[in-house]
Amino acid sequence: MRTDIAHTIRLKDYLPPAWLVETVHLDVSLHPSETRVRAKLAFKPNPESASAPLVLDGDGLSLMSLKLDGAPLPAANFVASPNQLTIPQPPNGPFTLEIETLVDPSANTQLSGLYRSSDTYCTQCEAEGFRRITYFPDRPDVMAVYTTRIEADRQEAPVLLANGNLVDSGALDNGRHYAVWHDPHPKPSYLFAMVGGDLACVEDSFRTMSGRDVTLRIYVEHGKQDRCAYAMDSLKRSMRWDEEAFGREYDLDIFMIVAVSDFNMGAMENKGLNVFNDKYVLASAETATDADFAHIEAVIAHEYFHNWTGNRITCRDWFQLCLKEGLTVFRDHEFSSDMRSRPVKRISDVRNLRAAQFIEDSGPLAHPVRPEAYKEINNFYTTTIYEKGAEVVRMVHTLLGPEKFRAGMDLYFQRHDGEAATVEQFIQCFADVTGRDIAQFMLWYSQAGTPRVTVSTHHDAAAGTYALSLKQAVPPTPNQPTKSPMVIPLVTGLIGPDGRDLPLVLADGGVVRRGVLVLHEAEWTFTFTGITERPVLSINRGFSAPIELVTDLSNDDLAFLAAHDSDPFNRWQALQTISMRLLIENVASIRAGKAPRSDDKLMVALAALLENPALEPAFVALALVPPGEGDIAREIGSDIDPDAIFQARTALRREIGTRLGAALSTLYERLTVPGGYTPDATSAGRRALRNVALDLMAAGGDASAITWAARQYDAADNMTDRMAALATLALHGGPEGERALADFYSRFEGDALVIDKWFSLQATIPQADTLDKVRALTKHAAFSFGNPNRVRALIGAFAMSNVTQFNRADGAGYDFLAETLLALDPKNPQVAARMATAFRTWRTLEEGRRGKAEAALKRIKEGGELSRDLADIVERALAPV
Repeated sequence: MRTDIAHTIRLKDYLPPAWLVETVHLDVSLHPSETRVRAKLAFKPNPESASAPLVLDGDGLSLMSLKLDGAPLPAANFVASPNQLTIPQPPNGPFTLEIETLVDPSANTQLSGLYRSSDTYCTQCEAEGFRRITYFPDRPDVMAVYTTRIEADRQEAPVLLANGNLVDSGALDNGRHYAVWHDPHPKPSYLFAMVGGDLACVEDSFRTMSGRDVTLRIYVEHGKQDRCAYAMDSLKRSMRWDEEAFGREYDLDIFMIVAVSDFNMGAMENKGLNVFNDKYVLASAETATDADFAHIEAVIAHEYFHNWTGNRITCRDWFQLCLKEGLTVFRDHEFSSDMRSRPVKRISDVRNLRAAQFIEDSGPLAHPVRPEAYKEINNFYTTTIYEKGAEVVRMVHTLLGPEKFRAGMDLYFQRHDGEAATVEQFIQCFADVTGRDIAQFMLWYSQAGTPRVTVSTHHDAAAGTYALSLKQAVPPTPNQPTKSPMVIPLVTGLIGPDGRDLPLVLADGGVVRRGVLVLHEAEWTFTFTGITERPVLSINRGFSAPIELVTDLSNDDLAFLAAHDSDPFNRWQALQTISMRLLIENVASIRAGKAPRSDDKLMVALAALLENPALEPAFVALALVPPGEGDIAREIGSDIDPDAIFQARTALRREIGTRLGAALSTLYERLTVPGGYTPDATSAGRRALRNVALDLMAAGGDASAITWAARQYDAADNMTDRMAALATLALHGGPEGERALADFYSRFEGDALVIDKWFSLQATIPQADTLDKVRALTKHAAFSFGNPNRVRALIGAFAMSNVTQFNRADGAGYDFLAETLLALDPKNPQVAARMATAFRTWRTLEEGRRGKAEAALKRIKEGGELSRDLADIVERALAPV
């Protein structure tokens, strides 16, 4: 199946490194095909580990020379292969090792280690890329101080960058030059970065809370400087917010961002030198949507926040990946909430969590927030690690309250700065500031699966009591058939007939602080007193715990919540629940050959939203959109028919567009955003609601909507409105849609990031000929399998987002992805493996599709010498339940 068998690495087998590295001096002579790397490493024995041979990691390296304490090491004293360097008998005490390797950046299509992107030299070392540059103990708990000297042809690479502060630079013979960078903060090898190329620079500065001036630079391709303004503004706001919210000040003289077009990830937090996929840096009104601006803001913040949660304190081993990623995602969510609308941000985050992580949690790729074992670490950069990891941190915040949470974070920074830490050490800081026992809470890190909480209520008017009975269960997941009860914080409210929250007084006289009920047991009942009239329960407010919630609330109760709940999230959730109940019923009707029914009460509730001027437009836009096809499938759980789900959702969208057409039309005409484009949250919210109204009118069959969409497309002064109109036309507009697609390409064919949108839109149209169009687009002059963004834009969008056409009953969608992955894997295993996760729900499909998906997975498995990345995903997807 593959040439290099992946061995299982287990958390329980962790051992401290036998050798530590105090300093790293790198001398890198850049060349397109023969880059020479000289590494001088100062080793010392680890006093916490037994003596052992020195074993250094490599990956496809060519060793040119090796010196120990300045003298050439005889060949009999070491064993070298492309993937490992071993010195069986190293000195007993500290020593220096000098290693010279030769690497070929141009041939590095994996984009891991040192590679060339559009003639720019770039590195990506997380998780295990540094070993593709030089031999090294490439693990997070080996932290060293780095000094990096880079030299290159000045004409080819006038800009030479690395971690830390610039300490020297100058000219050399033969048109070459050099730069020396020193990073005084110890870091693991995965945070090393180096860039060389001909790049333009946008510069600004930031004054820290202690009065230091920090130089800020963003490097991009020439001619794109004018699209960096929002990224720079986001960076400065992130730096100020981290000072105010967490007391964290930046610690170098310079902070740099480099944007590259060929990048496997979104961005990388290398110390002082962040490397970004350019889609998360470049933005203008003409080329970027409101969503793009929001993503840039969030990703810029995320990578900057890693300076303290990831860099200054890193993770001891890769099992602790959630320690840096989940915590930093929580921080960037809080930042975006403060910059924009907190309720809208929360709803958007939960939608994304359910659409991706809940699905991951319920399938063959499910794993705990902190895995117990892995074969290929690249495959664990998942929504469980990032998004569920953030939800676990949020639960700590909910349980403790903001003051105690901040105290715990302060202790974490004080206690572990400069260390490689564990999840236990992180959570222990909160235990120490509160005196709480953390043992049961740690199950959130060790148990996979989404807990399901079932709620039943009973009101006793005569006694004035209201009983809230809760049951929790965590479903079986791979290698974890049985689970223990979790600690589940449920922010709760009881809403009286007048629409106001009632006091939460328990039968024992206790008052529920901040509305937080904590479920510790498999079953528990909370009884409230002083409740003379039946209230309506509002539970899991703000999505205080990442759970599936089943209540006995009637649709009338839910409609009441939608109108009166003081918690915006649960107002939105109430409408989603009413819609979900209708959709599931209609899926069953369609499969039985019956017509889907309508729901008058749902239409009344949605109409009330449109008439309420107090609601944020962005909130109303989210509330008008029915649950997605993936959400519906997840609720149904098994024997899934994607076509029936699509038909049920299409019918509901049609009904909303038809029944609320007049109100939507009035809304559309009223919500034109005055003045020029700005990406602020208020203006973005108005555009979002206006474009949702247009989409629903078109879904309802309103012919004028196509006219309005064509007019909006032609007159748009921003990409948000242009793309929204194009999407409506492509889905409903027939010839008008074809005209707009052709025009869009001709307008933007020179802009790669915009053309990615053009590819994605066509890949996600739910029409029978879409697969044929996607196949044809792989032959388009603008398509390249060598560019990860382009591959994700077309093939990734088709497989991940086009539910009906990827899951075609004839299996052609599965076959297409299988053949694509087999062709892509030798060139870029990471991208191939991530796209293979499109098969993560195959076991939930109806029998016919299930068999075809399994056959496609087996075809991949038997397709030859797979990479470890792809082989790991396929093996786990096919593993017996």
